[in-house]
Amino acid sequence: MKMVRLGKTEITTPQNAFGALPIQRVNMETAVRILRKAREGGMTFFDTARAYSDSEEKLGQAFAGMRDKVYIATKTAATTPEDFWHDLETSLKNLQTDYIDIYQFHWPKQCYQPGDGTGMYECMLEAKKKGMIRHIGMTNHILKVAHEGIDSGLYETLQFPFSYLSSEKELELVEKCKAADMGFIAMKGLAGGLITDSVSAFAYMAQYDNVLPIWGIQKESELDEWLSYMHDPAEMTLERQAYIEREKKELVGDFCRGCGYCMPCPVGIQINSCARMSLMLRRAPSANNLTPRAQEMMRKIEDCIHCGRCKKKCPYGLDTPELLKRNYADYKKILAGEVKVN
Repeated sequence: MKMVRLGKTEITTPQNAFGALPIQRVNMETAVRILRKAREGGMTFFDTARAYSDSEEKLGQAFAGMRDKVYIATKTAATTPEDFWHDLETSLKNLQTDYIDIYQFHWPKQCYQPGDGTGMYECMLEAKKKGMIRHIGMTNHILKVAHEGIDSGLYETLQFPFSYLSSEKELELVEKCKAADMGFIAMKGLAGGLITDSVSAFAYMAQYDNVLPIWGIQKESELDEWLSYMHDPAEMTLERQAYIEREKKELVGDFCRGCGYCMPCPVGIQINSCARMSLMLRRAPSANNLTPRAQEMMRKIEDCIHCGRCKKKCPYGLDTPELLKRNYADYKKILAGEVKVN
């Protein structure tokens, strides 16, 4: 298994890490079992966030008494120093630890810097001085903020969406981080569920020696799939490259990545689910997406007031109202049996 060094942090870990957002959806016993199995299987890097309900508590329960065996990264979405310290203290308590390996600003709308008037970066420096955190990072979906973070020289890691569906713009971030000796943590390596072949996804990531993918894991079967690559890493082949090229032709373009920056909707539309429903039904068919509850969720699109807020907030420049309209029309055809999905 290839090891990745996260830039100037000097953290070195297998290029196969655990994204702990999904474990908030399972009970404590199941989560602890999965997390411990991941560590026993060779994973050493675990990423969570204060915003992921009880995910931090589950990590704390799983790794109590073995803190030196894992690296833990978490995040704060705070925008004031008061909330920053509250989040940090809460995270330390939940994680049952006295330090966090990488503490990240979670989707900040600006690149916090010393003297910008917010006091936010100063909080990071003080927390690091006190030994409460060891390294400073940021996560984002906005290219402008990500570039500012790299250019500032103030951050040790950047977490950004990256997969084989990414454009040259995202690849530029990877290369720029490498040149700056800044760790790159790849979230959404499966493009929010649109990528269904883990072998190709893993092989693609393995081409970049400075990229650490964090795979979102909820089920033990999913974990087993990723752990199988610890001893038998998937490598890029001509066949896999050809498959990826076909995938790009089908998917690259105006599809919703599900990042949620467009939320909340003033009339309650679950935009980050509804605007990608058509692709999800074709690539990862699930009966849950056709239940009465799901139908009601899609029906909310009829309540759209065309305010344009979602379109303005989309970091990918998508025409979100049009995506919603197309997905709803397609969804109704699927329900009526006019369009078949696997």
